[in-house]
Amino acid sequence: MTMNKYILSLVLLLGAAIGFSSCSSDEPNSTSIFNTTEAAVDTASATYQFDSWLYTNYVQVYNLDFRYKMQDVGADMDYNLVPAEYSKAVDLAVLAKYLWFDVYKGVVGIDFLKSYGPRIIHLIGSPAYNAANGTMILGLAEGGLKVSLFRVNYLDVNDFLSLNEYYFKTMHHEFAHILHQTKTYPKEFNLLSVGNYEPFKWQERDEKVVASLGFTSPYASSETREDFAETVANYITKTDAQWAQILDWASKNWTLKESSTNVYVEGGESDGVDGKAVILQKVSIVRQWFKDSWGVDLDSLRSVVQYRQSHFNIDSLRNEVYSIKK
Repeated sequence: MTMNKYILSLVLLLGAAIGFSSCSSDEPNSTSIFNTTEAAVDTASATYQFDSWLYTNYVQVYNLDFRYKMQDVGADMDYNLVPAEYSKAVDLAVLAKYLWFDVYKGVVGIDFLKSYGPRIIHLIGSPAYNAANGTMILGLAEGGLKVSLFRVNYLDVNDFLSLNEYYFKTMHHEFAHILHQTKTYPKEFNLLSVGNYEPFKWQERDEKVVASLGFTSPYASSETREDFAETVANYITKTDAQWAQILDWASKNWTLKESSTNVYVEGGESDGVDGKAVILQKVSIVRQWFKDSWGVDLDSLRSVVQYRQSHFNIDSLRNEVYSIKK
């Protein structure tokens, strides 16, 4: 894999570092901020089925406005963006409910996301390309209130690994930011990888190398709070095989064999870090924080996600929308 291709495959959550810094309220927001009257849905609209389903399943249940019609005022005008295709938006909406919202509902109760989850999810059909460093932005968050998901038109419901990589890992990552801005995680976490963060060139780091340094992804190695959010998101969404691969990489030393293709081979000089032990210690801190601060069993959350992401019937989920009588 070339360096350029590797960089382009990353899910960048650059907006989180700025956006979540303003999310500091300790009070839950369980009262809907949206129009919850029947008039909120236009019965004459061509999109009535989807609008009605979103109203019933997101606004009323989770106090969340799921926006699938791209809004210029809600997107960065510096990027050349396109709207999400209707059918793709339907698929992502029903999958997000099944694979994310209803998971938390089952594990910790319905009021948890209604109180602490984002208020708006905004879908955008295309990625936002950053020509300056050859990357693309696939998710942004603003003030703990709004999460924008890009690349919706490339959604593949038959590949849950890509669903995780491009959408649901992003959602878990962003939600971890919302939670830790509300209740701070233990500072002990920030001390585990002191001296090994790279805030400016993290995208050039190899996933094997950063694992050996105690990080679950190159982006995790950019700074402490991204490390925390990536630890949460990767632990929840990575399959057993993927997680075992990360820990295997973390237990070894790596040396650069071919710089032009960014190929690393096992057997390099020791970096002085027991990467596997560091990652597991970070997960232990995350697990205890979820339990003590939120009453959430992290392993139960992971178990439900793991099961659901490999056991869903997309036709049945779609039918929830398309069976609504006009």
